Amino acid sequence: MRNLLVWVVVQDERGRVLLGRRDGSAYGHGLWGLPGGQVEPGEGLPEAAAREVWEEVGLTLDPTGLRVLGVRRYEVDGAQGTDFLFRAPDWVGVPQPLHKTSEVAWFAPGDLPDDALPWLAPLLDAHLNRGVFVTEQLSDVRQARGIA
Repeated sequence: MRNLLVWVVVQDERGRVLLGRRDGSAYGHGLWGLPGGQVEPGEGLPEAAAREVWEEVGLTLDPTGLRVLGVRRYEVDGAQGTDFLFRAPDWVGVPQPLHKTSEVAWFAPGDLPDDALPWLAPLLDAHLNRGVFVTEQLSDVRQARGIA
């Protein structure tokens, strides 16, 4: 199964990243993560990113103003997909927990909570801090082949 996912890095004036605690989601329930989710059939990537942010945390984004921060390919537990990571330089509204989000909070990118999605800290470090554009999460495949 292949998935196209979008994730959005929304930062405040102090550089903190907005995270939402996932609630009722099939993936990562109870963990902190970026607003984001699956791209719907026929939907553009920036439009999907803006929609997901609106649905999950109530912020309005202009899809044309989003900046691609990076792309990550993953292969985990038999699922393959691509994550498109966007940065929202401008947004309107007050963050609030909405669809599949129980709370929202701002965190410094280098000081994420212990109960964040396990791939979030390395992803932010690579794409936001080090400017890496393409990354891969293949640890399950490498471990299965005895590489890692």
